Amino acid sequence: MTVFCALAGGGAPAITALQLNAGAIAPESAVLVALLACLLVDLAGEEAASRWVPPICYGGLGTALVLLALQWDAPLEPSFLGSFLADNLAIAFRGVVAASTLLSLLISWRYVERSGTPVGEYAAILLAATLGAMFLCGATDLVSIFISLETLSVSSYLLSGYMKRDARSGEAALKYLLVGSAAAAVFLYGASLLYGLTGGETSLEAVGVALQTSATPVTALALVFVLATVAFKIAAVPFHQWTPDVYEGSPTPVVAFLSVGSKAAGFALALRLLVGCFESFDAQWKVLFTVLAVLSMTLGNVVALAQTSMKRMLAYSSIGQAGFVMIGLVCGTEDGYAAMVLYMAAYLFMNLGAFACIILFSLRTGSDRISDYAGLYQKDPLITLGLSLCLLSLGGIPPMLGFFGKIYLFFAGWADQQYLLVVVGLITSVVSIYYYISVIKMMVVKEPQEASDVVKAYPEISWSLTGMQPLRAALVGCVLVTAIGGILSNPLFTWANSAVAGTPMLQHAIAASESAVAALG
Repeated sequence: MTVFCALAGGGAPAITALQLNAGAIAPESAVLVALLACLLVDLAGEEAASRWVPPICYGGLGTALVLLALQWDAPLEPSFLGSFLADNLAIAFRGVVAASTLLSLLISWRYVERSGTPVGEYAAILLAATLGAMFLCGATDLVSIFISLETLSVSSYLLSGYMKRDARSGEAALKYLLVGSAAAAVFLYGASLLYGLTGGETSLEAVGVALQTSATPVTALALVFVLATVAFKIAAVPFHQWTPDVYEGSPTPVVAFLSVGSKAAGFALALRLLVGCFESFDAQWKVLFTVLAVLSMTLGNVVALAQTSMKRMLAYSSIGQAGFVMIGLVCGTEDGYAAMVLYMAAYLFMNLGAFACIILFSLRTGSDRISDYAGLYQKDPLITLGLSLCLLSLGGIPPMLGFFGKIYLFFAGWADQQYLLVVVGLITSVVSIYYYISVIKMMVVKEPQEASDVVKAYPEISWSLTGMQPLRAALVGCVLVTAIGGILSNPLFTWANSAVAGTPMLQHAIAASESAVAALG
C-alpha cells in the first residue's frame, strides 16, 4: 500500500512515495479481529460468550502465530512511515507474547467462570494488552513506542483489578496504576528531551544519529529516564516495588501473562532503545544494567526464600529471572542476544507451566500458601509432577530446558568477560534452587499424617467441568516442553541464533563492538 505526499520545495511540489507496508502487522490484525469478535459475541449474553469466545481467541492467536512464522527471514521494509519494523527480533518476541497469551487464556477459562466475571470482556482486555505488547516489540518511533506501551499498561491495570469482589485485586490495580503512571510520565519526559535534541525527529534511527554528536548532560538525563522505564517494565531492582503486591493480588491467569508477555515486550523495548538508539552511550548504559542485574539477581532470589505465598515467591523469582536475562543484554555479543531470546522462550513454558499448577491447586482448594501444598503427591500426582518439573527448570537443574537457557547465558557472559555477572548468577541460582526444592519437598517428602488440612480435605478430581480440559492441555504441554525441550533444544538454539542474524540493528551493534575491541587490542 502506497501513500503519496506532496511536499513543497523550491516552488514546485515534489511527490514522495511513503510505504505503509501494512502486511507487516498482519499478525496484530488477526488479534485485533479476534478482540472485536469477542466484544460483539459478549453483547449476545454470557451463555453465548462462554461458548464462542474461547474458539475465537484460539483462532485469532493461532492465525497470528502462523503469520509470524511466514514473516520469518522476509525482506526487511520499514512499515507505517518508519514507525514499525518486522525484523526477526521483533517476530521472535511477538511470537513469545502471542504464545504467552494463548497459554494464559487456556489456563484462565475455569478461573474466570468460577469468579463470575464476564468472559468476553476479560478476553478482549487481555487481547488488547497482547496488541500493545506485540506492537511494542517492533516499534521504531518514540510515538509508536509510547502508544504501544500505554495500550499494554492500561490493559494490564484493568486486568489486575478485574476481580472486583476481591479487595486485594483492587489494591493491586491501584498500586500498579500509580507506579505505572509515574513510569509513563518519566518516559514521556525522557522522550521529550530526545525529541528536542534531534531537532524534532521521533524515529529511533534519527535519535541515534543525533546522539552521536550530542554527549551533553541533557542526553545523559534522557538515558536515565528511558532506562528507568525499561527497568520498571521488566521489574528490575530497584524499580520492582509494584511486582510482589500486584502478583499476589491480581487474578492468577493475569499474573501468568504479566510474568512472560509483559516482560518479553519490556526486553524487546530495551533492545530497541538502548542498542539501537543509545549506541554512543554503550559503556554507560551497560554499567547501569550491570548494577541492575546484580541487584535483581541478589534481591529477587534472597527475598524469595522468606515467602509463604506461592504467587509472591514467583514474583520475586521473576525479578531474579529478569536479572539473568540482563546478562545477555550487557554482553552485547551475538551469543548474548541469542541467549536472551532463547531464555525468554524457555521461561514462557516453565513459568506458565508453574502458574497452571498453581491455578489448578487454587481452584480445588482456594489456597495459595506454600505450607498448604504439604503431602499433595498423595492426592494429586499431576500437579505434584508438573510443578516439580517446572520449578526444577526455573532453578536450572539439568536436563530441564531452563538449565540449557542459563548455561547459554552464563557462557555468553563468561566469553565477554562479564565475570561479576556470571559469578553472581551462579551463586543466586544455587540460592533459588533451595526455595524451589523446598516447595517440592513440601509436596513429596511429607508423611501422610503430616499433610496439610487443605490436602486432607482435597476434593475429588473432575476434568469434566467447564474450562478444565484446556487447563489440563496447557499444563501437560508446558510440562512436556520444559522436560523434553532441554534434551531436544537444538532447534531452539538455531531459532534464537537466526533471530539475531536476521536483525540488522543487532548485527550493526555487534560489528561496532567488535571493531572497538579490535582497536583497543
